[in-house]
Amino acid sequence: MTDAARPVDVVVIGAGQAGLAAGYHLRRAGVDFVVLDAQQTPGGAWRHAWPSLRLFSPAQYSSLPGRMMPIPADGGYPDAAHVVAYLTDYEQRYRLPIVRPAAVRAVRRAGEHLAVESGTGTWHARIVISATGTWWRPYVPHYPGIRDFGGEQLHTAGYRGPEPFRGKRVLVVGGGNSAAQILAEVSTVAQATWVTLRPPRLLPDEIDGRALFDLATRRHQAIQAGQNAASIGDLGDIVAVAPVRQARDRGVLKAEPMFSALTADGVVWADGSTAACDVIVWCTGFRPALGHLAPLRLRAPGGAVPTDGTRAVAEPRLHLLGYGDWTGPASATLIGAGRTARQLVAEITTQL
Repeated sequence: MTDAARPVDVVVIGAGQAGLAAGYHLRRAGVDFVVLDAQQTPGGAWRHAWPSLRLFSPAQYSSLPGRMMPIPADGGYPDAAHVVAYLTDYEQRYRLPIVRPAAVRAVRRAGEHLAVESGTGTWHARIVISATGTWWRPYVPHYPGIRDFGGEQLHTAGYRGPEPFRGKRVLVVGGGNSAAQILAEVSTVAQATWVTLRPPRLLPDEIDGRALFDLATRRHQAIQAGQNAASIGDLGDIVAVAPVRQARDRGVLKAEPMFSALTADGVVWADGSTAACDVIVWCTGFRPALGHLAPLRLRAPGGAVPTDGTRAVAEPRLHLLGYGDWTGPASATLIGAGRTARQLVAEITTQL
């Protein structure tokens, strides 16, 4: 029997931040496990982010369990390359059993096990942790005329920096952190217009990822206790990292309401007026990358997988980690993934 066909207690799908956090706690618990990663090299989705992307928290509050993230040389918030280097060191330091490239095609029920079909063969697991994240499913909403627009359209996932847009007319669409950071730098080289569904709100300058994580944790605990709790949205939408504050000070962070349609050379506003543009950058978010779980038929009518904590309600041998608050408070963040992974592995050891 080859390694790719041997049974294991746990298969972790994905070696991004959530998968590595799960691997750390599985290693400490002495569980027989393997991590299957579709990528050629370490770093998860961070390897594909635009270079200037910054975390919302200082390094000391953006770490996975067991290993503090080094402080960047400039003393600021870590950028994408810094995170990639940290994740690369992390998996090597703990000698996590990662197999790559091993894209997982499907997870199926196979008697007492779940069969995980990958590029390295089929693995049979008593428990599967899906930690594939969202980066691989960029979301672009449909608007009338979207296929008629003759300029360039790209999503956050395809953005690499502002230089290709120098001197062009650019619409940045979306009211979140990615949109604000991209607008901040595109506006230095292009005629940039920000378009949002509702007026964007910057968080106070002193609020960063650590405070947001604490708030998300308190909210989750309150909801579990049947109590009302403040949400992050009550404070604002956008973390004021340095480039965003600079754009604010330049008067750039002024958003227009959402257009109603696209034309061959631009957009149409709700009042019927038009605006020409060369490029549209859709900063409109992502959806969970869960296509490999389709054979299990777990999705509810709204598209989500119902969970109890991290465990899939309809398939208790499957756990989901790192997709958002529905799989643990702030679990799509570095620090949040680590804390949720600890609880998840404690539950798994009981299952096993």
